[in-house]
Amino acid sequence: QAWTNSINQANKKALLAWAKETGIDLVQINGQRRYGGPPPGWVGDPPPAGTEVFIGKLPQDMYENTLIPLFQSVGTLYEFRLMMTFSGLNRGFAYAKYSTQCAAKEAIAAFNNFSVREGCAIVVCRSTEKCELSVDGLAAAVRRRELEAVLRRVTAGILSITLHASPSQQRAQLAVLKYSSHYAAAMAKKTLMEGNMRLSGAAIRVDWLNPDLKQKLQSGEEKPSPSLGQRAKRQGLRKQAPPSPVLHNALEHLNTLCRSQYLGPPLFLTKCVQANPNGWLRFWCQVVIPGCPMPFTGFTWVQKDRPGRSGHEEAKIAVALQVLRMLGESL
Repeated sequence: QAWTNSINQANKKALLAWAKETGIDLVQINGQRRYGGPPPGWVGDPPPAGTEVFIGKLPQDMYENTLIPLFQSVGTLYEFRLMMTFSGLNRGFAYAKYSTQCAAKEAIAAFNNFSVREGCAIVVCRSTEKCELSVDGLAAAVRRRELEAVLRRVTAGILSITLHASPSQQRAQLAVLKYSSHYAAAMAKKTLMEGNMRLSGAAIRVDWLNPDLKQKLQSGEEKPSPSLGQRAKRQGLRKQAPPSPVLHNALEHLNTLCRSQYLGPPLFLTKCVQANPNGWLRFWCQVVIPGCPMPFTGFTWVQKDRPGRSGHEEAKIAVALQVLRMLGESL
């Protein structure tokens, strides 16, 4: 901490003095420092698409006290985001979102190849403002309703989810997630990628939705996902729980319980948050059962990967046992 505080002290002090003088509030979350979104006094909806510009090749010791006044000189800023490193230097790029498309075009015309310092010409161009992610490798049993329940708890701004057969893996699914803004999508991408996150025990690959893949998926049909209750109704099954067999596997027991009670298959979300030198891993876990009003969330410790089972699988078994105990079940 002392080492990071010693880096670029003069400019950091100038930034703090400027923020105090102007009353501008800067909030740093997940590697980016943000002004506005909306700014003070803003009334109405956020600006439309085409109002954000990308700013590249920034000197790493340059901060908002220089950049915000510069980019505000051509139009009203709705939001300014500067990407940061852990040391307090910027990562060399930022995003400025204007109130109008006209102001964004003016910023590109005025500041692309503009020298913010001798020998430091910056790049300013239109931001792509990607809002869609692809999540590949989902288990075939995952349904849209269950996936949406998990995503709404761990990410913000989700607008729609579509499920498709995975183009790269057999017996797997690919989900297309659409978010309300580029910022919301970027934060969701970071959350889902951190800690080798898995859904229902399957390793997932998260990326921005490729335009070619999007076109290919749109030319096909979305994978149907009837609910368990609908399937049971069509098959003429009664909603009466059969006797549960004595099972020695917590996962199998929980799956059987949910199936017998027509609650829908449990969906597991696991994320490794700590690794100890002695071989133990700490996992954050969440189990969403569609028929239960609240998810089961908690932490568990497991040993590192054992032969035939990963740490995520061990975490699933441990949390399944906890859920069974909370439901009054025993093995």
